Amino acid sequence: MTKILGIIGGGQLGMMIAEAAKKMPENVSKIIVLDPTENCPAAQVGAEQIVADFKDKNAIIELSEKSDIITYEIESGDSEVLKSVEKNAEINPSPETLHTIQDKFLQKTFLKEHGIPVPEFIEISNIDDVKEGLKKFGYPALLKARRDAYDGRGNFKVDSEDMVQTAYDYFKDQKLMLEKFVPFKMEVSVIAARNTKGEIKTFPLVENIHEENILRETIAPARVSEEITKNAEKIASQTMDVLKGAGVFGIEMFVTRDDQIVINEIAPRVHNSGHHTLESSETSQFEQHLRAILGLDLGSTKLLRPTIMYNILGTKTFEGEYKPLEIPEENLFLKMYGKKISKPMRKLGHFNLISTNNESVEDLLKKLESIKPRAAVQSI
Repeated sequence: MTKILGIIGGGQLGMMIAEAAKKMPENVSKIIVLDPTENCPAAQVGAEQIVADFKDKNAIIELSEKSDIITYEIESGDSEVLKSVEKNAEINPSPETLHTIQDKFLQKTFLKEHGIPVPEFIEISNIDDVKEGLKKFGYPALLKARRDAYDGRGNFKVDSEDMVQTAYDYFKDQKLMLEKFVPFKMEVSVIAARNTKGEIKTFPLVENIHEENILRETIAPARVSEEITKNAEKIASQTMDVLKGAGVFGIEMFVTRDDQIVINEIAPRVHNSGHHTLESSETSQFEQHLRAILGLDLGSTKLLRPTIMYNILGTKTFEGEYKPLEIPEENLFLKMYGKKISKPMRKLGHFNLISTNNESVEDLLKKLESIKPRAAVQSI
């Protein structure tokens, strides 16, 4: 029996979920997305769209009445409203899980209570809490908004005592937490999936390189020891064991200077660092997400070939329409998201550069350097 799938969010992640669903017509008959931007990326590939804010109660109710299953590609949906419409549609990952993950303090508390390694952190109610926390953690430390923050937005690194007031004022009336800074060697992530039957699978560990807190490159597989890889994938599986509901989760981690793993953040959805799976793996993260929430057996997560994913970001110096991007290169797979306007550091597309003829990750990185100039966005 085919299902109608509703998605909170219709950006590039929703777009790629919709494209994966088209290849599964025996399982998904229709995609409906809720997104405030008219003709959002998912709508451009055939999804029906409800134009409304992600948290619009009436729009969420409408989506639930039109869908058999609801999932999300952004964490901004109202978890309380979603909980109230479970009688209309199955929701995965569960609204309870979304509620926990939406709030970084609740997320870290949940992980700590289940014995999963995270940096030290405290709740912040006033500026005196910040000062006391800094006495405990030392400098630098990270002051973070608990909700509605991604791509580094909502983080303020406090390097010295004279920055405390500026950092606190930066967040105005938001709920906050303070986190001890982790001097890490590398940022890594695991894309993990859990289906409705409880089956769990993880994709191989990848290495992430950021630019101004925004993901720029993902290297698959990560350039780490087998011991670190096994530890990271074990922690990812433990995390999936304790989270409720089905779906793909992006689990971001740090490799510390003494080669330990701590979790930075969890996203209850397909993740930018999993885009490489479109070309690198037997099953893409988008197909895996569909399999998970539809109750199908999970697909193979085997990495078929080393791959580098490179994000195409808007340049810092201009905002407006940009020239169509073409990068003719053998074994390079370009994916643009249909966003007409470039903004500084906006995610406009990505490409996957795959290994052939036994090219190593180092070979691919050298090739990437020659390609980067052609991936620069230019004004019309």
